[in-house]
Amino acid sequence: MVLVLPAGEPFSVRRPTRVSRAAVQPLAKSLGRAGAPEGLLVHVVRYRNRGWNGPDAHPSADAEWAVDEVGRRYGDVPVCLAGYGMGGRAALRAAGHPAVNSVLAMAPWLPDDDTAETAEPVRQLVGRRVLIVHGTNDTRTDPELSFRLAERAKKANRDTCRFEVHSDGHALRQHHAEVLALATDFVMGSLLSRAYSRPVADALAAPPPLGLRMPLAAGFGRSLRP
Repeated sequence: MVLVLPAGEPFSVRRPTRVSRAAVQPLAKSLGRAGAPEGLLVHVVRYRNRGWNGPDAHPSADAEWAVDEVGRRYGDVPVCLAGYGMGGRAALRAAGHPAVNSVLAMAPWLPDDDTAETAEPVRQLVGRRVLIVHGTNDTRTDPELSFRLAERAKKANRDTCRFEVHSDGHALRQHHAEVLALATDFVMGSLLSRAYSRPVADALAAPPPLGLRMPLAAGFGRSLRP
């Protein structure tokens, strides 16, 4: 099971917009098509409201509720949390749920460690496969913050890697096909019996900072086709 977590806003108790849900539909559809022959299901999580809202961390709580629902409806199945923007932070934060085996965080919105009251936790990532993807030209969510979190996560959990999409922005549109191919490769390898592609396997195995600043090669998806 893949639970896809959309983006949101720092503070808001209003209902989520259709725009945020639509933005992650290409990812959900790509994962669904790739995994359907092996029984993979993909659901987009609908938050109660669109804000993170400080210590309430509403999207993270909603993600944990959704994982509980997976267990109630489908039984003991492994879950990948795949989030974009604020959803990336929610995926990382909710990874401690026992059913979660992997996390995909795309352009995650993270607090600045220099100004936050407490550092973003990483101990919940132990025992999970973790992939962070960030555009180097992202002006909405700082890629340096995701690198810093990946550094701390790697110390606690060796199965952590991070790919940089050079010259791409927050929406990761410039290299959209490559990003979807990378996400699909990681999720299929984490949840199913498929081997990771060589770049993903190398990134997971490489020591920092090499495995945390892995460049996403142009044509990544095409290079995997037989």
